[in-house]
Amino acid sequence: MKYPIGIQSFDQIREEGYVYVDKTDLIYKLVTSGKIYFLSRPRRFGKSLLVSTLEHYFLGHKELFKGLAIEDLEQDWLEYPVFHVDFNGSDFTQAGVLENKINTQLTRWEQAYGRLDMSNDSGNRFAYVLEQAHKQTGRRAVVLIDEYDKPILDVLDSGYKTVQNGEEIRLEDQHRNILKGFYSVFKGADAHLQFVLLTGVTKFSQVSVFSGFNQPKDLSMHPDYDTLCGITKEELYRYFAEPIQALGRRWQLSEDQVKRNLKRKYDGYHFSTNMRGVYNPFSLLNCFDTLQMDDFWFKSGTPTYLVRLLAHFDEQINELVNRYYSPEEFVDYKADVEQPLPMIYQSGYLTIKAYNPRRNTYLLDFPNREVQNGFISVLSGGYFKTPNRTNSWVQDVTDALEEGDLAKLERLLTSLLSETTYRMQRKGEPAECERYFQYTIYLVLRMISIYSVFIEKEQSQGRVDCIVETPDYVYIFEFKLDGSAEQALQQIKEKGYAKPYQNDSRTLYQVGVNLSSETGTIAEFLSERLLVAGE
Repeated sequence: MKYPIGIQSFDQIREEGYVYVDKTDLIYKLVTSGKIYFLSRPRRFGKSLLVSTLEHYFLGHKELFKGLAIEDLEQDWLEYPVFHVDFNGSDFTQAGVLENKINTQLTRWEQAYGRLDMSNDSGNRFAYVLEQAHKQTGRRAVVLIDEYDKPILDVLDSGYKTVQNGEEIRLEDQHRNILKGFYSVFKGADAHLQFVLLTGVTKFSQVSVFSGFNQPKDLSMHPDYDTLCGITKEELYRYFAEPIQALGRRWQLSEDQVKRNLKRKYDGYHFSTNMRGVYNPFSLLNCFDTLQMDDFWFKSGTPTYLVRLLAHFDEQINELVNRYYSPEEFVDYKADVEQPLPMIYQSGYLTIKAYNPRRNTYLLDFPNREVQNGFISVLSGGYFKTPNRTNSWVQDVTDALEEGDLAKLERLLTSLLSETTYRMQRKGEPAECERYFQYTIYLVLRMISIYSVFIEKEQSQGRVDCIVETPDYVYIFEFKLDGSAEQALQQIKEKGYAKPYQNDSRTLYQVGVNLSSETGTIAEFLSERLLVAGE
């Protein structure tokens, strides 16, 4: 089986025998149900392939769709003039790059359809080309714009400047104005348009990029198109039965075990109230190609714009995840670096996990283990004093947990926590000190979530601070700030936190930890081993 890793051209995938997950029934519904659309999806989620597929459909390339669902749905296969703009592959951090990109596209189209000599305005030139294409071909034009927001994201909150009309302005503002003028053509050219699709990561609704033309129909959370990009469970089992079996043979796992591991690692994205989950296609294809369950999507790069936004952010990630939000809090991008939640969500690092129809609120959390581990590694790398050591620290802690070495675990935790002393001591208010303490513990525990890690897990008698499950051990942690480890240990016993594991064959440890706000690290560490079933 050939996997189209890094290939976004529909024709190449079909002609050269790469695996293709058929979405053409949804594409047919899309093109026959409306006219101007916008779709937001995370990077490497199949947006470019969708655009390429639409391009070949509107060019009437029927032969490429042989055997796909749309072959029986479409009867006419008409050829339309297609105008495809792809902002991928260009670096817009330099002044003039965006203007040159647009001018090059317009010049190429004008060579085919003619130029409006009286104007150098990109919007007017584009409108004229669309009108002429309609007149000359007898069919309305199709406009496909891939990653429309990249020119803004490349310079978002970067501080880059340029000179315009003798005045220094932000490059971000200039790009926004250029795009607004370019996209405004769609309103005046409406009579000459058959279909328009813009894709991107974000929807800049409050910064006027879309204000110059009729608002597109937003598919980003539309229930009919929530699986348009990504791979559903049914598609996974239908198209990839062979590599699933190969993974099982490679790692000596049953087919059910492989499926469970794939779900934990790469599934969990939801893009509507339907709650139909989709897997990350980039990670799945790389996993099947290498027969390794690695963090492929996250390792392909953390967007620089997100790193810049998080640098301004004083909120803690543990205060953002696993919470309900109204749609206006995360759906539309707010041009405010102090509120990065919409960008975190739209970039794919958080997703919808539940919906409350009565209140019209959405529960947001990490989609899967790959994203959680990767995002936490970025945050912890900037939080602790020695970010380069965090990966080796995680490996050392993993060894200690696997071996049941509590003394080693205490040393490792003490060492890492001591690196955050300066953060906790700078907080004069006890409440702020406790807040940073909770955040520190959250990052530490999430960093070791190679195993099943449950933070603030609800039980019948209360909420457990943390439970870590490994193949041979179960650790129940209770943390106190400026209290005592004995109090923490006693709470575990009194609340019966270990009862759910009384018939578990693994070795179980109850661990009470007391931290000092003065030193910012462990003051006391007490552990107690419980007898396992049969002992």
